[in-house]
Amino acid sequence: MPSQNDKRDKFVKLAEGRTQAALDAIRKLGNLSNARAYEFTQSDVKKIIKALREATADVERKFESSAPEGAGKFKL
Repeated sequence: MPSQNDKRDKFVKLAEGRTQAALDAIRKLGNLSNARAYEFTQSDVKKIIKALREATADVERKFESSAPEGAGKFKL
């Protein structure tokens, strides 16, 4: 059974790599804003931004739902 330290090391390694890949992909999307090289509408832009916001909100929900029992709940 992996130790807590092994789990942490694995998480850090994967999180750093995947986050960097996501950031690189977002930067590449930003390169599409060059109107001299590409043709797009504001509707296209809104759809892209909406999809990115929904994806990041989904990630936030997933991490919040994995919080320990009772976290974020009001209790007297």
